[in-house]
Amino acid sequence: MKSNRKLRYGMIGGGEGAFIGAVHRLAASLDGQMELVAGAFSSDAKNSRRTGEKLFLDPRRVYDSFETMARVEAAMPEQDRLDFVSIVTPNFLHAPVAGLFLKSGFHVVCDKPMTLSLREALELRRIVQKTRRVFALTHNYTGYPMVKEARDWVRSGKIGRVLKIVAEYPQGWLLDRIEKQGHKQAAWRSDPKKAGNSCCLGDIGTHAENLGRYITGLKIEKLCADFTSFVPGRKLEDDANLLIQYQGGARGVLHCSQVSCGEENNLNIRVYGTLGALAWHQEHPNELKLTLKGQPARILRRGNAYLGSAAKAGSRLPFGHPEAFIEAFANIYTEVAAAIRAQSRRGGAGEFDFPTVDDGVYGMAFLDAAVRSAQSRSKWTPFPKLPIKQ
Repeated sequence: MKSNRKLRYGMIGGGEGAFIGAVHRLAASLDGQMELVAGAFSSDAKNSRRTGEKLFLDPRRVYDSFETMARVEAAMPEQDRLDFVSIVTPNFLHAPVAGLFLKSGFHVVCDKPMTLSLREALELRRIVQKTRRVFALTHNYTGYPMVKEARDWVRSGKIGRVLKIVAEYPQGWLLDRIEKQGHKQAAWRSDPKKAGNSCCLGDIGTHAENLGRYITGLKIEKLCADFTSFVPGRKLEDDANLLIQYQGGARGVLHCSQVSCGEENNLNIRVYGTLGALAWHQEHPNELKLTLKGQPARILRRGNAYLGSAAKAGSRLPFGHPEAFIEAFANIYTEVAAAIRAQSRRGGAGEFDFPTVDDGVYGMAFLDAAVRSAQSRSKWTPFPKLPIKQ
């Protein structure tokens, strides 16, 4: 691959009526590293073609199915073919789409959760290993500069040994059964065939778990989960509450809900250590609250010279100019671009800061244990033993 050009990518999903596809397209374009040139944007061929028209794509590279897209794009000459694909479909398509494009020679960026099941996740990881392609999972909250700063504070020991993690992700948008009112996003998330065996925890709780693990590095030993479907007729849970025991003795509380009236997207995390504590709120993402033992609380703000190198590298604007959701996604895409370019130059050497297929496997193991715990009378459920470096 020539290094003096933008990376070419295609998108699967993200057509009319979708939310996250547009977010990915904006993020991927933010730093001028890549350009969208192809797509199979919907299972509805007309929707896919309309989306391609609105994005000013060559109609010959707008496809009616992802299978056709993989076959045609793989056959193109090197100077024209895609470098990677971005998968923004409902959950049930993640594994088949990712597996096909990996086997066809393309790098992959995939939305979360990675698959429908732990079994699928382990198989997808095997394919990634065999094809040696770059695979990134868009746990986008790890892209925020102040989350990276929090990670630096914990990993450097500044708040001491971690004692407790409290992670919350309350929303209120599913308080009514809007999946029966033509709401497309609610419909597939509440459908076990398309979302898997979890709605609330799979959709947003996995972000809370991943955020805690990214910041602290702690792995789960066992957990106790309670799932509730508050809205009558809903097949999957719309509220989940977990107690967590981590390896090494730390404890955790994880709460997520999609029926919390008045809540919008209130992901937040607090980490308590023997020497201090920190807190970060997604709805106020440019601030990190830090409290060291015996000292007054401090508010660290994005873009300042006193921050660590990771937080600085994740910022594009001077302090006082807010950065948020799109930029966090863009930080993942920029790291993916660097990894793809590095692989073309030297076989993939280097360290890159984005969630990988291993994070996806771990997330599905977390969901697997939580679902089994919620269905069990004994409740406390050991975390699955994974044949991977956790």
